[in-house]
Amino acid sequence: MAPVGVTTAGMIRGFRAGAVLVLPVAAYGVAFGVLAAQASLAIAQALAMSVFIYSGSAQLAVVNALSTGETGLGAVVATVLLLNARYLLFGAALRPWLGQAPALPTYAGLFFMGDGNWMLSMKAHAEGEQDGGFLLGSGVAMFAPWIGGTVVGYYAGALIPNPAALGLDFLLIAFAAAMAAGMVKTRGDLVPVAIAAAVSIGAASVTSGGWPVVAAGLAGLLYAALKR
Repeated sequence: MAPVGVTTAGMIRGFRAGAVLVLPVAAYGVAFGVLAAQASLAIAQALAMSVFIYSGSAQLAVVNALSTGETGLGAVVATVLLLNARYLLFGAALRPWLGQAPALPTYAGLFFMGDGNWMLSMKAHAEGEQDGGFLLGSGVAMFAPWIGGTVVGYYAGALIPNPAALGLDFLLIAFAAAMAAGMVKTRGDLVPVAIAAAVSIGAASVTSGGWPVVAAGLAGLLYAALKR
């Protein structure tokens, strides 16, 4: 297998593809910023969460937990790890593509990786994209509006008292559903989708947090392994 390159051209292609995520990611960042302000976090704390946790679902869960005043550090860390466990599956899916790519830009791409640009990158790779810079470029395209949205939401919190009432907490879910629909090309592609959906629904009836997502991903991987 030829080594995977990471070029400026690949990063530009990824950045352009990631432009479709700017508005929904910014809106999601605004929702987090609003809730962070309402939970009495300092702006530096909200930004640190957006930079280093960089996961809307985990950050919203942590802010909700902190707002009760009854959650310790251990519970906060466990919440973040649980809700971000899906990134283990994302990384495993990228390994066949980026396993031979240069380490530094690959790790940078993983740092900036989110749900949306991971799906964009996997779709692009399935369509022939070989440049590892695509992941990094699309990730940077998401990261900037996420940070900007956090700041705007934090200072505009008084103007948006209930983000959920505006549907801002549903934007990423809607995007993920649209991306999944776009990746289905044949009837056979519906099988892993159906399996993952059934497992996720079943898991949601007995557990909560990020476990249904993890269970759905593992079910999809198991199906792919058995199909081979």
